[in-house]
Amino acid sequence: MDFKALVLFDIDGVVRDVENSYRLALQETVNHFSKWRPSNQVIDSLKSEGNWNNDWDASLELIRRRKELNKLKIELPSRDNLIREFSKFYFGSNPDNQDHTKWNGFIKNEKLLVNKEFFDKLTEQEVGWGFVSGAELPSAKFVLEHRIGLIEPPLIAMGDAPDKPNPEGLIRLGEQLLSKPLGKGTPPIAYVGDTVADVLTIGRARKKCPNQRFTSFAVAPPHLHKKANIKERTVYESQLKKAGADEILLSTNDIIKHISNW
Repeated sequence: MDFKALVLFDIDGVVRDVENSYRLALQETVNHFSKWRPSNQVIDSLKSEGNWNNDWDASLELIRRRKELNKLKIELPSRDNLIREFSKFYFGSNPDNQDHTKWNGFIKNEKLLVNKEFFDKLTEQEVGWGFVSGAELPSAKFVLEHRIGLIEPPLIAMGDAPDKPNPEGLIRLGEQLLSKPLGKGTPPIAYVGDTVADVLTIGRARKKCPNQRFTSFAVAPPHLHKKANIKERTVYESQLKKAGADEILLSTNDIIKHISNW
């Protein structure tokens, strides 16, 4: 099928609400090793730096900073040890089990932000779509295939490409879906993300493929859309704009009306 445009999506904070899953696992992991539970504001501040898209690395960095700031006499965990603890919180008591019916961790708390009909509408408008996410493959496939009901969705997950903001995964998936190298005359590509790293990914993709039209759509994560967090959301959205976001969305679903005007 020939597409008039492509829309690629991040998953966490864009397709699903991870406040009570991945983010909670991050908080509990940091608390496990440092006896300190970082607030959403602290995590948002770290993410706004643009270098901490991977929650394992973000967890380790928060522990390191806490140790240095408070001169704590604690040992930094190895990355492997931290990942094991994080996975126990996120997937549950048997994190290595690939059978999602056996998962009993925070992953069961996730709320969907879009549904299958959303992607059907994009297809009806001759818009191709796919996913470029830092989520682990089992987790990504669980939400896309089992929860939403998509069949073998085009996906770049953790380990398939360098972490964002490196644009390699985004460019690769774009070329795969369009069956041609990106450049002049190729349909425009939009990316929808919720972090500064997602926005920077588009900026770096433009440098790699200067003749390709890219658009960065950014949306603040769900927890910032609560009435009590209006000020924090304003600050967060200003950081997304400063990083280079072309459009700020109120929700992922709003991409439909933007694309219809292309």
